[in-house]
Amino acid sequence: MLRTHTCGELRETNVGETVTISGWVDSYRDHGGLVFIDLRDRYGITQIVFNPDQGQEMHDQARTLRSEDVIQVKAVVESRPEDMFNPKMVTGKIDLLASELTIFSKSKTPPFEPGTSDLPGEELRLRSRFIDLRRKSLQDILALRHRVTQKTREYFNNLDFLEIETPMLGRSTPEGARDYLVPSRIHEGSFYALPQSPQIYKQILMVSGFDRYYQIARCFRDEDLRADRQPEFTQIDIEMAFVDREDILTTVDGLVSCMVKEARNTEISLPLARYTYNDVMERYGSDRPDLRFDMELIDIKEIAEVCDFGVVKNVVGSGGRVRGINAKGAAEKYSRKNIDELTAFVGDYGAKGLAFFRVKDGKLDSPIAKFFSEEHQKAIIEKLEGEPGDLLFFVADKENVTSAALAALRARLGKELELYDPKELNCIWILDFPLLAWNEDENRWVAEHHPFCAIVEEDVPLLETDPGKVRAQSYDLVVNGNEAASGSVRIHDSKIQQKIFDLLGINEEEAESRFGFLLEALRFGAPPHAGIALGLDRWIMVFCELENIRDVIAFPKTQKASDLLSGAPAPVDAQQLKDLFIKLDIPK
Repeated sequence: MLRTHTCGELRETNVGETVTISGWVDSYRDHGGLVFIDLRDRYGITQIVFNPDQGQEMHDQARTLRSEDVIQVKAVVESRPEDMFNPKMVTGKIDLLASELTIFSKSKTPPFEPGTSDLPGEELRLRSRFIDLRRKSLQDILALRHRVTQKTREYFNNLDFLEIETPMLGRSTPEGARDYLVPSRIHEGSFYALPQSPQIYKQILMVSGFDRYYQIARCFRDEDLRADRQPEFTQIDIEMAFVDREDILTTVDGLVSCMVKEARNTEISLPLARYTYNDVMERYGSDRPDLRFDMELIDIKEIAEVCDFGVVKNVVGSGGRVRGINAKGAAEKYSRKNIDELTAFVGDYGAKGLAFFRVKDGKLDSPIAKFFSEEHQKAIIEKLEGEPGDLLFFVADKENVTSAALAALRARLGKELELYDPKELNCIWILDFPLLAWNEDENRWVAEHHPFCAIVEEDVPLLETDPGKVRAQSYDLVVNGNEAASGSVRIHDSKIQQKIFDLLGINEEEAESRFGFLLEALRFGAPPHAGIALGLDRWIMVFCELENIRDVIAFPKTQKASDLLSGAPAPVDAQQLKDLFIKLDIPK
């Protein structure tokens, strides 16, 4: 056996036993006569003592060991003297007195030490991911990811779901983010697409009689990346037949409770809180608000339209809005320079400016306070529940701009002012999203989620008269301000599905060309069905209180969708392109 125990397993109860352990040299200390090696694997660290009395040749070999060498040691477990206990190590009450040493492989000098607290930049760590993954923090994250995944499977198996794999090579049905395309060698000039989600296949499974499906699914989107996105990602994919929205929400509530118990060993209150899209957009300016702290958007239209400040009056007069938030107790925490930085920050979200007032002695203190009468100042303070020391911020603009700017400002203030416990988990459902959104660039309606969402029944007449007000039977699960799941009740009537395609500018011929296999399935007896997908990577990121999704993926891509370890994507040789009937036309 190459090992009888792991490096984190041995305790005082093993004293006197002869054991064999294997791993990486974590640290080396030569005290002249004795050599001390800390040996590491993913289970922990154990200290090994090489005494020349146990064999000079072995002792001489031990003196050649360096960080990240891989070795095997046969040794006797000894108890350390009490004054030599190491409380920082679970194996800190024992040593191993080595009797045999085998060196499996020597390591080059690593670009950084896995145990260092002074880590290098992310680029170097991703290039040497095989070293980076030896860090205990990353190994703990991936172990947690494994446990959450296993609990997910256990949860669904107990509810009589079937885990079914759907194809990785499918048909391109671009809608939103770009597909990753895979050329076919056999079918000249044709391409597969990697799945953005198993959406169509899982709906067909429902039509086929598999009424409870789940899959830990790999998905791909060729889109611009952020800290919380990757070009390839993993989702917990679910679909159920003969259900309505309530069944999905209840099922996922149970799953979330199960995952939280595994990840945090805490209980969460069920059912999870529910809000409508219109409610959160009005109160927080975002469809994924972080509700670990209070700070609602407040409209002051009735004050703005009668004050003497022409800028805000004109905004209200042209159909815009004036909305604000109250940063409690922040008046002295933000200097004018800080506020100028916040003004530039909201400018990134389209705001043309950021008005501010400090609440002082029952009045407003600001360069623009003079444009507001004493009566109007008191009304503003009352409206925003202002108290001495509060700092009030306002944005006057189109509704969507006030929402985006103030939602971003609210999130930033919440973090900077430490208004919440980072360890807290706040999970909420957002319901009744708009079915459609107007794309000004393309001058057409586009699907807010995807084109297969069922409509809120009472809104069906609005399809003909006011499509923008039609609500979808869709739902998102938001955790600490992150979209952590998204789904909907599906359309199971092919005629209604074609009506939605018509609104999206997809005529019958094009619909048959792009989605014909789904539409055909719907014509052969489709049950009511609904589904959802949870972003596994994002859930692990939240559980671990991280802000970078790359830290929870074994081999992630950079923000430019590059794999620095393997060098992907990379050019291919001319013969490969010729075999695929591809000619490149890359602009200079």
